[in-house]
Formats: sequence, C-alpha cells, structure tokens
Amino acid sequence: MKLKMSENSLFAILLRSSWWISFCVVAVITLASVALLPKDYVAFGVMGSFPFLVIGLMAARKQWHAPNPARVAEALTQSGAMSWRDFSAQMQAIYTSQGYAVTRLNSSAADFALLKNGQTTLVSCKRWKAASQGVDGLRDLLAAKAAQGAQQCTYVSLVPVSDTARRFAVAQQVTLLCDQDLGRFLIKKSRP
Repeated sequence: MKLKMSENSLFAILLRSSWWISFCVVAVITLASVALLPKDYVAFGVMGSFPFLVIGLMAARKQWHAPNPARVAEALTQSGAMSWRDFSAQMQAIYTSQGYAVTRLNSSAADFALLKNGQTTLVSCKRWKAASQGVDGLRDLLAAKAAQGAQQCTYVSLVPVSDTARRFAVAQQVTLLCDQDLGRFLIKKSRP
C-alpha cells in the first residue's frame, strides 16, 4: 500500500509555502494554548503544534537547498533568448558534466541520445520555445524511443505542457523538464 499526501491538504500546502508560515502557525497554537487552556493542559495544546514544527523544518530544509528563484527566472529568460545552436550546446554541456555520453541525433522527434550506466535516454528539446506544448511532441518522442530501443525519454520546454500532455507523459513515463524544473536544471551548469 502506497501512502500519498493529498495535494490540497494543509500539510502539503504548508510544504509548498515559505517555511516561516509553519512557524507562525506553531506560534499561534502555542500562544492560544497558553492563553485559553488551563495550566494543566497547556503542554497538550503546545504538543498539537508539533506536526507544524516538523513541516516547517522540512520546508526550511527544502528551501535552503533550492536555487534562488531569481536565478531560475534569469536562466529561463536567457535560454528563451538563445538560438537553437546555443541552447543545444548548453544542454549538451550540462549532460556531459553529469557524466552522460551525449550523441546528437538528426531526428525531428529526439535531439540527443544520452548513455550512462548502460541506459539510453532520448531527449527532445528542439521545441523548447514553443508557446504551447501538447501531446504530439510526446508521441513523436515515444515513437523514437521505441524505434531506438531507449529505456527513458525526456521532453524539454520553457513553458508547462498542457494538462492532457502532462497526464499522457505520466502514463507513458516520459520525464518532463519544463518551466521551473528546466530553470533549476540549467543552473546546474554553473555548479561544480
């Protein structure tokens, strides 16, 4: 049995929010416990804030290791202004720095074949600037994956794909590297 937190639960929302919001909830619960509960029960009221403290610590840790949102936005803006030649060179450099053997493909469906630990991944990123991303590009990439016997495939886009395309990608196990995820990926180039 796999347990998964609902996306709209209070704890999931707090995990996506700034860490200090959870700590404010802890402070409010603690102050309310001290002000409203009899002295014998204050400790129990304060213990009710413990899950929020844990969520705040988890969010702080996650946000501490996350790249600066301004740098992510800058990376996306820069990549949107690049030519295909420059963008593909940047993608190739990043994958090479991550230990992949990168082969450029002359295909409309996939642009790179990445080889690492005996696993082949096809990457489609030529449509990275398209204003809307649908299922068609994903279908082409999946056909290329089957034709070349690759184990994985990744689709790259500056903008989020449509909801239909996202569901299709999840169902077909296509990795989406879109929007903020792409910005964080592009920042890795400057990391050691």
